[in-house]
Amino acid sequence: MNVDDPFAAAFDAARAAAAAGEVPVGAALARNGAVVAAAGNRTLRDRDPTAHAEMLVIRQACAAIGSERLVDCDLYVTLEPCAMCAAAISFARVRRLYYAASDPKGGAVEHGPRFFSQPTCHHRPEVYGGIRESDAAQLLRDFFQARR
Repeated sequence: MNVDDPFAAAFDAARAAAAAGEVPVGAALARNGAVVAAAGNRTLRDRDPTAHAEMLVIRQACAAIGSERLVDCDLYVTLEPCAMCAAAISFARVRRLYYAASDPKGGAVEHGPRFFSQPTCHHRPEVYGGIRESDAAQLLRDFFQARR
């Protein structure tokens, strides 16, 4: 795991997920500039529909930090989070969310329910999208083309 570059750690985790036959989405959580946790999707391996990269990283980081709140942490994800992951990001009080590729079909940040814009959302992280978007989109395209 690249502990100095959270996006590199997230992309490494996404590539590892793809190699395991999982949809190539990776996430990394950083605190004070250092990566605390990184994971790729594991829904197939774990037989768990909630085993998205973001959910796994939030769980790992909370355990490592010893708190259910990640107020001074930033999350880096290779794909726009879904509604489930956006809710977890909000509940964990993640400070900033950085993501690469947009997800018009399943995303919930700038697409779909736009979770952080809802009046029922208790915490809204700062959001920065489109970072290394072409790299993430290519990783996803390559994965799904190989499956067809």
